[in-house]
This record gives sequence, C-alpha cells and structure tokens, in this order.
Amino acid sequence: MYTAAPLNSLKIGLAGLGTVGCGVVEILQNHKSLLVQRTGRTLELVAVSARNQDKSRNVDISAYDWTDDPVSLAHNPDLDIVIELIGGESGPAKNLIEAALTNRKHVITANKALLAHHGASLAKLAEENAVALAYEAAICGGIPIVKTIREGLSANNITEISGILNGTCNYILSVMEETGRAFEDVLAEAQAKGYAETPPDLDIDGIDAAHKLCLLAALGFGGTPDFASLSVTGIRHITARDVQQAKSENKCIRLIGKTYLNPEGEVKSILTPEYVPLSSPFAAIKGPQNAVRIVAAPVGEIVLTGAGAGRGPTASAVIADLVDIARGHIFPVFGKSQTNR
Repeated sequence: MYTAAPLNSLKIGLAGLGTVGCGVVEILQNHKSLLVQRTGRTLELVAVSARNQDKSRNVDISAYDWTDDPVSLAHNPDLDIVIELIGGESGPAKNLIEAALTNRKHVITANKALLAHHGASLAKLAEENAVALAYEAAICGGIPIVKTIREGLSANNITEISGILNGTCNYILSVMEETGRAFEDVLAEAQAKGYAETPPDLDIDGIDAAHKLCLLAALGFGGTPDFASLSVTGIRHITARDVQQAKSENKCIRLIGKTYLNPEGEVKSILTPEYVPLSSPFAAIKGPQNAVRIVAAPVGEIVLTGAGAGRGPTASAVIADLVDIARGHIFPVFGKSQTNR
C-alpha cells in the first residue's frame, strides 16, 4: 500500500445506473455527512452515464453532468475516480476502465467477468499509474471478503478458500431440499422472484461463481486471475432424486467453489456441486445467501456469511472501496505487486 496525496474533495464519475448504480447514488446522497466524518473529505458525484437518460429511476440524477459515452468519463479532467457498473467482460466497460487507469484515475468496479478474464493486464496498468483498481463488490456483495483477505489476514499464510458464491444456485438447491420439487420448477420460481436471470445460464452453469472463485484465488495466493485453469461444473444436472439421496445420508447439496494449495504448492481451483454434511457451516446457508470459509495460519478457520448480491449489499461494497480511496489507501490489486514478478 502507498498513501495518495489528500484532496479536499474527491470528484466521482459513475457509469451504469441500474439497480446497484442507483443504490450507490442513494448512499452518496443520503449518507453524505457520515462519509465526510469517516473520510475527512467530501465525496462528490459529478457526472453519470447510462444507456437511457430518460429512464424512470428512484433517485434524482438531475444535478449531475450526463454523458451518453461512458468512456468520456475517463477523459474528464474534473474527475478523480470512475465507478464502472456497466458489466460485461469487454466492450464499453473494458474500454472505460483501461482509459481511466491510463489517465491516472482510480477505478471501482463490480465487474467480476471482466476482472476474471482481463485482471492481470488491468492490475499491471493500475500499478504502473499508481492508482487503485478496487473490486469489493465483484465477489460476494455485502460480505467484505476482499478486505478480510487483503488486510485482516495479511499476517496469515492462506492454504484454502472455499464458499457458496452464487445466491441463485443456493436458492434453487435449498428450496429443492426443503420442498422436494424438481430443478426446473424451482428455477422458474427463482426467475419469477428476480433471483435468476433469463436466460439463467451464467448462474446455473457455474460461470458467475467461477468468475468470483478466480478472483479469490488470485487474491488469496498473490497471483493473477487465470479463468482458463478452473474446473467448472454447475447445477443444471441436479435432480430431486439427487437431493433426496443427500438427505438420506444426512447431507445436502451445495455448489462449492474451492481454491487451495496442493502438496506441491500449486494453486488449484474447482467449482462443483458437493454433498455437504449437515454439520458443515455451508449446510446452514439457505436461499440467496453467500458464505466463504478461509483456512489460514496462524488464525485457523474463519467463515463469513451474508448477502451476496442486491442493491443495498453491492452498493455498500462499492462505497467501502470509495472510502478506502478517499482515505488514501491504495493497495496492490491482487495483494502483491505485479511489476516485481
């Protein structure tokens, strides 16, 4: 970590005004005095960008400069930081982040897919320009897992990180467990309740959780994201009979992502449905919740649980990164310097 020069006001540009983006705006508007108390400076949203300026939103954005082109935020000389909430592993999101880092603007993103596929090059670009690339919101929503690993466990040797990393899959599996209903039936319910997208492939095929696991592996073991190395199996094939079989063995099925050091000291990462003993902390995780278990020395084993997605939890994680930057705390993106490899 190095300490950035303090400024009286931190001026912010926000790209993406969906559910999470509007949640970020709401926090900046409603918690302004609290954030000043906690950072010693004003966090001022200056400019915003989204696909449709006229879309009805539950926050007032009339006071902010509007731009149709999100990449233009990276070239705005008035901005110190850019928040990217567009999504997608390429296109405007990638162009915006690359341009912002090149122009020495701090970046906060919730874009797990982009970081899983391009994190290595973006981390190097951030370090070369001495700016932050922060992504607490990209992994487990309201669970402060990045801060826990990067700071809380900085004195520890981590040997394993595992967890329930996708709320959609956990909702489907836990409802199947409780009701005995078929996968397709519970998936339709999850979509109706807004827990699953249409189409749901990224969730039920494990891709969303694998993106998060990829980032946890890089952060926990000081590497860079290597999505191609992951072994990924989703829950599409899980049947009511499978769930019943698990119950007969006093177990349940959970989609578990695990990254660990093998005996040769190599990092291995796998995401697959597992039969979990009812005594496991993962068995108690129901509905669209997330949980992460870390094994490290000397601390031992710790488990963090909480909301893995949604407006409030994810926006809270974005603001947590913003507070770090406002305090002048700029960390290596994946825990270790990229330029000294």
